Amino acid sequence: MYVKGVGPYRAKMLSDKGLETVEDLLAYAPFRYEDRRNLKPIDELAPGEMATVIVEVGSVRVPTFQRKNLGLLEAVFKDGSRHTLLGKWFHGTYLQNILTEGQKVALYGKVELDNYRGEVLMLHPEFEILSGDDDDVEATLHTGRIVPIYSAAGKVTTRQLRILMYRILSSISAPEDFLPDRLIAELKLPDLWTAMKEIHFPGEGEQLRLLNNFRSPAQIRMIVEEFFWLECGLALKKQKARTVQGIGFALNEAVRAKIKAMLPFKPTGAQKRVLSEIAADMAATHPMSRLLQGDVGSGKTLVAAESAIIAMENGYQVCVLAPTEILATQHYFYFKNLLARLGYMVVLLTGSMTAREKRQTKKTLETGFAHVAIGTHALLEENVSFHKLGLAIVDEQHRFGVMQRLKLKEKGANPDVLVMTATPIPRTLALTVYGDLDTSIIDELPPGRKPISTRHVNADRIEQVYSFLQKQIDVGRQAYVVYPVIEESETQAMKAAEKGFQQLAEIVFPHFQVGLLHGRMSPSDKESVMAAFKSGAIQILVSTTVVEVGVDVPNATVMVIEQAERFGLAQLHQLRGRVGRGGEQSFCILVTGKLSDAGKERIRTMVDTNDGFQIAEMDLKLRGPGEFFGTKQSGLPTLRFANIVRDPELLEAARSEATSFIANPPSEEALRRAVQYLRTNWQRRYGLVQVG
Repeated sequence: MYVKGVGPYRAKMLSDKGLETVEDLLAYAPFRYEDRRNLKPIDELAPGEMATVIVEVGSVRVPTFQRKNLGLLEAVFKDGSRHTLLGKWFHGTYLQNILTEGQKVALYGKVELDNYRGEVLMLHPEFEILSGDDDDVEATLHTGRIVPIYSAAGKVTTRQLRILMYRILSSISAPEDFLPDRLIAELKLPDLWTAMKEIHFPGEGEQLRLLNNFRSPAQIRMIVEEFFWLECGLALKKQKARTVQGIGFALNEAVRAKIKAMLPFKPTGAQKRVLSEIAADMAATHPMSRLLQGDVGSGKTLVAAESAIIAMENGYQVCVLAPTEILATQHYFYFKNLLARLGYMVVLLTGSMTAREKRQTKKTLETGFAHVAIGTHALLEENVSFHKLGLAIVDEQHRFGVMQRLKLKEKGANPDVLVMTATPIPRTLALTVYGDLDTSIIDELPPGRKPISTRHVNADRIEQVYSFLQKQIDVGRQAYVVYPVIEESETQAMKAAEKGFQQLAEIVFPHFQVGLLHGRMSPSDKESVMAAFKSGAIQILVSTTVVEVGVDVPNATVMVIEQAERFGLAQLHQLRGRVGRGGEQSFCILVTGKLSDAGKERIRTMVDTNDGFQIAEMDLKLRGPGEFFGTKQSGLPTLRFANIVRDPELLEAARSEATSFIANPPSEEALRRAVQYLRTNWQRRYGLVQVG
């Protein structure tokens, strides 16, 4: 559809923002609204009020006598009243080329009194130039009403976007409303056409407070709409997965006996419950797709090993995908110790292995000689093939994208998939990102574990931290000291790990054995340092975040995190989880410099709770869903109106309705129409795998 005002140049700027169609533009929601109904002449303005004036530019000047070069620009505005209005912008000299004498503009801002001149003043008012190519009706879009404010798309301003929205809404007919009538009636939602118009141009009776809290009837309608179709798509995807032919592993006494023989200790009740959920999935004839969540130290890896035995006793191979070499190596030794005595062969495949080592490992997998393959992204390479892959386990799932999960599945004939994470996922994210997976949660720590005591210390009191470390090591304990970077940088004033290692080893603790571990060391060096730390030969391990996951040394009771303000909440929680793995009381000490408000919130959360789910919820609030998983997570749906942090109750309502609709549709025709609608909108709208 051609839209007046969108030529090739403007179309390119809109496209760069992901706005390629009329539908995209109409779904580009305002991020806030301004009440510009208080439209007054200059003579009636009162200091302290927010007001809109329609005025003409009288003069524009940059004062020559300024105590500092603040780039001050002053403009005098008139509207035929007895008085004039003064506008001031600091660092606004660029406006000399925009505001010109005789121009008609709308100003919106707080009215003040200029004590020096005795005139009414607006400091940094928002302004829109009204003289231009728009007609009289379009001129009224920007003043005298509640006005939508959009994020600019390149050089396409919020005012231009307002005009484009008006032109589109004036030239199209009401779109078909696919949302089920029952849902519209139950939640008292406006119809789609009404909601679309009122999102962009709220009616006279709308409340500004509701609009800016995204709780107007029109906004609720569009939020529910988005969540409903997303959850329908996930429900259909889940339903479709159940029709795919899977393996159907046998669960007999021989399998149970092998699991019992492997167990190093009595599993917790939560581990038993989760294993029975996984075992039931593996016994089914459709492929398992299950998410296993458990806080740090809860014993997810043991459950994964039990699941592996079910597959191997049925004659299938297992692969375990880990995000880092150090975690892959940890898993390799863990699985090898558990499984080798039962006659299973476990192999490791990582990028840093020699070409000869890789060749030999790949051959053992292809021939079926190896039962379990543990590795990094190297497992996903095209020349890695399995003899008979039955179970794929993905650890720290948030570090991998959706496509990598699919690549792994393609290594076998519809293998079962178990994805694990020690970063607890807030319920709202689990319903959207992992909504097509069944979820199991280990919500119990092994017996004898004590809650870790977390303390916050300012950097200028570091000597007290060293004194505490000394006492712990004197009674036979070990400690980690973690730094955020490896080497000093001129642009960042930080204590780097190498510098910290030198200081601790030579000056602070010359009588203790201090080790250094970082990502740039060779795998064999990393391995020998970790082996020395595990054996107790190294008492203090200075490290970067390579110890974040997978490192298990029960005798380590102190985790000191330097410059803790530079870490995210999830990372701090993961690092803290490296201690508290034995029966002794463990401590996490967060050493910080000056803290921002968000930094204070993070540190306070860490000190107040050990609950990974509470921490994840706070992390989601502080960082937002887009950053929660980091850049590697490609499964996060693109939501235009909805926000999973702001709208959890609407997500729950929409999910409940969607699940019910797909399981018990009002008619075959209603389901067919819904599936067709999802097929044409799903991929582009949400960026997830197509349904149907």
